[in-house]
Amino acid sequence: MKTVKIRGMSCMHCVKAVAKVLSEIDGVTDVRVDLSAGEATFEEATPVDIEVIREKIKKAGYEPG
Repeated sequence: MKTVKIRGMSCMHCVKAVAKVLSEIDGVTDVRVDLSAGEATFEEATPVDIEVIREKIKKAGYEPG
């Protein structure tokens, strides 16, 4: 499992938005977003560049930690 910190989430809508954008990345599976911890965890079916992950989080309106 890989983990990325996310700042700016405040509700379940935020959780769903982050989970959706991360799930759309080729190679990313089993996405779980934890609002209270301010982080997302996921598996990689194939290697994914962390900058791709960070960019998707930013485009969703949140700040990767």
